[in-house]
Amino acid sequence: MMRTGVTTDQLEGCFERDFRFLLDTFRGLLEGLGEPLVRYLPWQGRPPDVADVTWLQDAERLMQLHSISFSLLNQAEDSASVEARRQREAVEGIGQEPGLWGHALKRMLAAGLEPARIADELALLWVEPVLTAHPTEAKRATILEHYRDLHGLLMERIHPMTPLEDRDNRDRTGRVLERIWRTGDIFLEKPDVASELRNVLYYLREVFPSAAAVTRRRLRVAWEEAGLDPATLHVMPLLSFGDWVGGDRDGHPLVTAEVTQGTLHELRLNALVGINRQLNDLAEHLSLSARLQEPPPPLVARIETLKEQLGARGLQAIERNPEEPWRQLLNLMIARLPVDVARRHALKLNEFEGSYRFADELMLDLRLLQQSLCVVGASHLGEAEVQDTLDWLRATGFHLAALDIRQNSRFHDKAVAQLLLAAGLDGTGYAEWPEERRLEFLNAELRFMRPFALSSRSIGPEADAVLGTYRVLAAHADRYGREGLGALIVSMTRGLSDLLAVYLLARETDLVTSGPDGLACKLPIVPLFETVDDLERSAGIMAAFLAHPMTRRSMAYQVGTVGQDRPMQQVMVGYSDSTKDGGILAGQWHLYHAQEALTEVGRQASVVIRFFHGRGGTISRGAGPTYRFFDALPPGSVQGAIRMTEQGETIAQKYGNLSQAAYNLELLMASAAEVSFLKERPAALEPDVASVMERLAVLSREAYEALIRDPGFMTFYSQATPIDAIEENRIGSRPSRRTGLRTLADLRAIPWVFSWSQSRFHLPGWFGVGTALETLKRTDPGVFETLRTRGMQWPFLAYVLTNVETSVNTADLQVMRQYAALVADAAVRERLMGVMEAEYERCRRLLQELFETPFAERRPLLHRSFELRAEPLRFLHRLQIELLREWRAFDRKGPAEDAALRRVMMSLNAIASGLRSTG
Repeated sequence: MMRTGVTTDQLEGCFERDFRFLLDTFRGLLEGLGEPLVRYLPWQGRPPDVADVTWLQDAERLMQLHSISFSLLNQAEDSASVEARRQREAVEGIGQEPGLWGHALKRMLAAGLEPARIADELALLWVEPVLTAHPTEAKRATILEHYRDLHGLLMERIHPMTPLEDRDNRDRTGRVLERIWRTGDIFLEKPDVASELRNVLYYLREVFPSAAAVTRRRLRVAWEEAGLDPATLHVMPLLSFGDWVGGDRDGHPLVTAEVTQGTLHELRLNALVGINRQLNDLAEHLSLSARLQEPPPPLVARIETLKEQLGARGLQAIERNPEEPWRQLLNLMIARLPVDVARRHALKLNEFEGSYRFADELMLDLRLLQQSLCVVGASHLGEAEVQDTLDWLRATGFHLAALDIRQNSRFHDKAVAQLLLAAGLDGTGYAEWPEERRLEFLNAELRFMRPFALSSRSIGPEADAVLGTYRVLAAHADRYGREGLGALIVSMTRGLSDLLAVYLLARETDLVTSGPDGLACKLPIVPLFETVDDLERSAGIMAAFLAHPMTRRSMAYQVGTVGQDRPMQQVMVGYSDSTKDGGILAGQWHLYHAQEALTEVGRQASVVIRFFHGRGGTISRGAGPTYRFFDALPPGSVQGAIRMTEQGETIAQKYGNLSQAAYNLELLMASAAEVSFLKERPAALEPDVASVMERLAVLSREAYEALIRDPGFMTFYSQATPIDAIEENRIGSRPSRRTGLRTLADLRAIPWVFSWSQSRFHLPGWFGVGTALETLKRTDPGVFETLRTRGMQWPFLAYVLTNVETSVNTADLQVMRQYAALVADAAVRERLMGVMEAEYERCRRLLQELFETPFAERRPLLHRSFELRAEPLRFLHRLQIELLREWRAFDRKGPAEDAALRRVMMSLNAIASGLRSTG
């Protein structure tokens, strides 16, 4: 939905113009093609009646029509946001938009921070968005490319056009829309890991280099506009990237050691082709002639050295630009890259004798190039032209993104058990050993460098999978260094032994090294705390882990890699499963409380806790406005280093084009800087606010658990939502369940949230909150009144309840009742729907009391967006319900059942387009 921060009038004016243009062009296209369904075009035609639809002929085209129409609405909203921000900055300057550099610097200076200290802190700032391995993107990559073209055409219309230019723009827009209409925009086959990797590589290679450069330039401009000396901004903050595609194997059997090896290869290959492009661009620009300025001796000497080292390649490189030594040096750098490129596309890695092996080698040559420009008085060119490449190389090296390896703790248990059996020890019951016995065994083993098994011997499926992957990582580290390798992440971390077991497994490979003080792991081990219970235990687990001798040695060993300038421990916190486990209020509060406690654990251990926030694309999975999310984090929890997942359709929404990508990267960087540097923010307004939040969390969790533990709940859920179809879906390569068990606990959070949003309950995003607030008001009206009058001044509470308000307003009671009618058992249907309706009304009423002003008045743009979407979405929901009935009526597989399922799949995608979210 539209973002706030610019004026309502600015957004509405831009939106109306762009949306009308897109819809009129689409209508003209359909009329020109003689498409009879144009009479049903949303917002311009009459709403279709489900009874009029001929299933085999009209249903699919109608869903396609609506899906594209919603995408045009989304495009208009996004483009309006971009243009309105530009208009506001043009009039008011760069410092007005919350969450961006200008605003952040103003707040820091107003708080009394000295410019020198701000510059020093910025030099240590490290932000890393991580593109995840379980995308929920419903659109095909080809269609996303067409929509990127459409955005570019809308951006052209920002500027005044001649009649001829306007006609040309309209014609090209019509052609893009025809491609979209004729292509189809959904996954008909389940994507594999390779296709997901190609999608991620597109953003890493094509979008982020330019967007990151814009973000850095905007920081420099904001710095100067704040009246600060540009010379004091000596080092840019570090913006690097992470990747889970090809590394995340938690319940994903398709991610093998071979897939991980191929992913590391592709990341290196694409990093090098991107660098090749940047060096070629520099060579085009830096055409300085030796006749007009004397090349410095170090430049001349380096050219001679590289020419000799590269032989025929070197000679060819310098002959290309005689009397242009700066270009000659760049040509030699390009010739030395270990990649073969044709027309700026990578062909293959080519690590010949004398080629660059590490990015640091290239960085030295680039710095020499930059210094030589300064010597001849062209320092502006050195800063403007070379620095962006240096900054990008510092962030991505020759690896592009750090590949994390994630696996479930239960999987590791099986691997350890198999390892013990292979060594002739009794490991059959390892998974059931009490924690004390596990720790006694692990601590004893981690004193010695003695592997249990021979590397060539098969041990068991889980052990082979883990150790095979670790050997790939070890071989990559030995050859290229550790910069391209992220962390070993342990999903469902329940105790200290879950982390120490990874040390034991790593000891079987070269991922553990032996020093005079003992063993150390080359890669960081990172817990992922996901459930409410695990979050409650997290501080104790981490205190013990940080105190462990092998952890201390490992952190010391890891200092010196990218961003690791001090002892640092990542801790990942999961927003999806904590909310699925206990409801949104309990999940958010336990996440907040855990971060407070973990920050204190790190402080006592003299270790920086680098939180890794596992946020999804919907409110029920941690999504929300970036700036408000950062502002709501516990004070002191962002210590200059943070990671955050970017998942599924949010990647295309936030980074699908340069303007949006630059804006969202700046939001990440500037918001992280602001909350990191302004550590003295008040934690809350009242001394007992924590106890009030604890009460609300307990009350909401009790209401939520009472619902999901009702004996009829799974019957209601499985019939009143399209979860059965979603589990057959083509969205993402990952299975919907971790182990295949037909239980709620085994179901992943993505399909859980997706199914509730498709049926417009949006239940995980609000259920239980109304009961908690009503109970507090009844039992302690004074505290409730304080919450009403002053509570929204606490950023955390305001953020959570505003997100709950968004969820409950996104829900549609009329549609919920229609899906509930699919439940065959009338008693179950009426009882549970009664509970949900009562909580829905209760939540709306209590939130209205807290916020006082109606939702439509306080958030008019979002309200209008909901209103625009309402009727077209209601048609799609009615259609999906009929399609579900048709598909569920089949009692066996066959072509007719496949066709029926295909139509359900199209309805899932069309509704996701209308809601702008899946899971």
